[in-house]
Amino acid sequence: MKITSLVTGGAGFIGSHVVNHLLKQDHKVVVLDDLSGGNKENVNPAALFYEGSILDVNLIHSLFKEYQFSYVYHLAAYAAEGLSHFIRHFNYQNNLIGSVNLINASVTHNIKCFVFTSSIAVYGTNTLPLVETQYPQPEDPYGIAKYAVELDLINAHKMFGMDYIIFRPHNVYGTHQNIGDKYRNVVGIFMNQILENKPLTVFGNGEQTRAFTHIDNVAPYIANAVHIPNAYNTVFNIGSDTVYSVKELAIAVSNAMQSEVNIKQLEKREEVIHAYANHKKFDTVFNPTKQIDLQTGLLEMAEWVKTHGARSSEAFQNIEITKKLPESWKNSSKQ
Repeated sequence: MKITSLVTGGAGFIGSHVVNHLLKQDHKVVVLDDLSGGNKENVNPAALFYEGSILDVNLIHSLFKEYQFSYVYHLAAYAAEGLSHFIRHFNYQNNLIGSVNLINASVTHNIKCFVFTSSIAVYGTNTLPLVETQYPQPEDPYGIAKYAVELDLINAHKMFGMDYIIFRPHNVYGTHQNIGDKYRNVVGIFMNQILENKPLTVFGNGEQTRAFTHIDNVAPYIANAVHIPNAYNTVFNIGSDTVYSVKELAIAVSNAMQSEVNIKQLEKREEVIHAYANHKKFDTVFNPTKQIDLQTGLLEMAEWVKTHGARSSEAFQNIEITKKLPESWKNSSKQ
């Protein structure tokens, strides 16, 4: 009998790649996605697709009852850290309450393991490189929601014995990314701006540093994690070790897209300035293959982006707080 797995956010960026790897492992895969950030064309036709929300408790329990999932891979989220300050209710509903709905169903239906993609946003400003043993100090509602889900999973394990695996990825890029989302995924934002013959917009001086991670250095390991006993009930940083500034990224993206470098500096926004992680724990347990370097990864993504063309940048329609909202977002949001 095939292993049956649920992937939330399976029409999205990382989720769709995880689906592909699970299918290669001969899982029967059910995808649940509301298509708010993903695209149905990303979903492998070998998977069963349901368009719906993790806020729909009745739908969730009906799927769990029908398919008797062995594993849940929870990747559905609205991962806009900067914007989360201004959409607090939306953020907590989608990133926390929706996750709790899945945890409740997973406990009730006795799944074998709950795999959760958290974020290094849980660390906030901390000693670098970020290590799993550090005390999280999230500085935005997105990071707060992610850390709350982590704590809830730990509690569900202690109370009900439900196993979990938590990944904290960071700055992942690659094919299937929603380049039309102007609030998140800076690589996609830059590539879309180039396709639209616009300057690359950088908040502040561009000296913020991140370690940008190709999707193939993340998705296969998330998919295979349930088959690694030493990964159970553990938290892992996952991603690249090489650090770049946002300005350096803008130059690298321009080169990959064969475009002149054209950077426009915007007002500084509230964000963690430097964020990159230590991956020794992940390396020890997963023994990963060699990482794909930024130049190689960007060239691959650039080819996919050019083939698919520019995507329209939709303004978020439910801004809850306009105070201190960056001007570049304020002009395109409902007041």
